[in-house]
Amino acid sequence: MYRAGELRQKEVINMTDASRLGFVADVEVRLESGAIEAIVVPGRARLFNFGSGKDLVIPWDKIKQIGEDVILVEMQMTEKIT
Repeated sequence: MYRAGELRQKEVINMTDASRLGFVADVEVRLESGAIEAIVVPGRARLFNFGSGKDLVIPWDKIKQIGEDVILVEMQMTEKIT
């Protein structure tokens, strides 16, 4: 099991299309057990009304590999927007 602090600031890469999703900014934790349920990657900032600004919430079961600097996830395009 990982600690929330170990996951912060790791870059998240989608294995499905090799896209760079951003860096982990936060995690969702189940309070009863302390288990991490999801990682949160901030949405792209809005600039001149472009970009969604919505955060990506990536469920723990979508994470395939956690390395020293990178987290690999497997998500379809429709799953990215929450």
